[in-house]
Amino acid sequence: MNDNDYLNTLECIKAEIRSAQYKAAVNVNRELILLYYQIGCVINEHKSWGNKFIDNLAADIRISFPNATGYSVRNLKYMAKFAATYPDIQFVQTVSAQIPWSHNVALLDKVKNPDIRKWYMEKAIENGWSHSVLIHQIESNLYERQAIADKVSNFERRLPSPQSELAMQTMKDPYVFDFIPFKEDMVERDIENALVRDVTKLLLELGTGFAFLGNQYHINVGGDDFYIDLLFYNLNLRCYVVIELKTGDFKPEYAGQINFYLSAVDGILKREDDNPSIGLLLCKSKNNLVAEYSLKDMSKPIGVSEYKITRNLPEALEKQLPSVEDIQKRMQ
Repeated sequence: MNDNDYLNTLECIKAEIRSAQYKAAVNVNRELILLYYQIGCVINEHKSWGNKFIDNLAADIRISFPNATGYSVRNLKYMAKFAATYPDIQFVQTVSAQIPWSHNVALLDKVKNPDIRKWYMEKAIENGWSHSVLIHQIESNLYERQAIADKVSNFERRLPSPQSELAMQTMKDPYVFDFIPFKEDMVERDIENALVRDVTKLLLELGTGFAFLGNQYHINVGGDDFYIDLLFYNLNLRCYVVIELKTGDFKPEYAGQINFYLSAVDGILKREDDNPSIGLLLCKSKNNLVAEYSLKDMSKPIGVSEYKITRNLPEALEKQLPSVEDIQKRMQ
């Protein structure tokens, strides 16, 4: 036995252990969700007994199972709501039971449309979102920005299927960079630097599969130097993604610039097994018709989206409110 054989064997065993742990966790979660569903069904069958029924039920369960958690009055009411919301137990078994209870509760509270709720469930399963990430995606209106957004691109004309469909599904409009501290008169480099400083949140906003390769990424073409704002590789699309940031309205010449960058990336970085590189122009605002005409005859696949940098309060209102220190002094 040599060291390499042992290390390979160890890695295989570790992978099997991780897989078994994941399957066990999924099965435990599934059984818990189905238990909560059945309890919810029973509560709904006896809802004519009044509100005290749930209060008494919570108290008696606590007496019978003192170490058990998850059976508070509040949670029992959620179980009843959960069962009433999903009368189809097959849906619960195949979809709802694949996400944790906290995810199901958040979706019940925050998403009223059943089709949109199902979309968030499927995305949470697909991407392995934590509870906090799911909340963030809902509150940033991911469904409206990704599933039903009026997107501007030439992906269908410039990419083969199914890459074109996957690229369209990946694209959003607008992108929300609410983690960037807002400043008046920000230039492209300010936004770019802020994005790179918190690249984890940037990758979360871009979506699954993105790997960050660099900002102001240097390429040399015929002895001339050029710098790409942001360069990524997308593991799902299996291609390079060039992102250019613009602080103003979209202009037709921006499409020519990113088209050139894509040609350079395809000529210098792209390997034979990579798919064609994709460009994404992020502008503060855009005229959809102007953008569509600009992309119509471009040879490379390009999308144009708006981006938003938000702040919690308008500056004028923020100045009128007392600071945390002022409030603390007044309380004392």
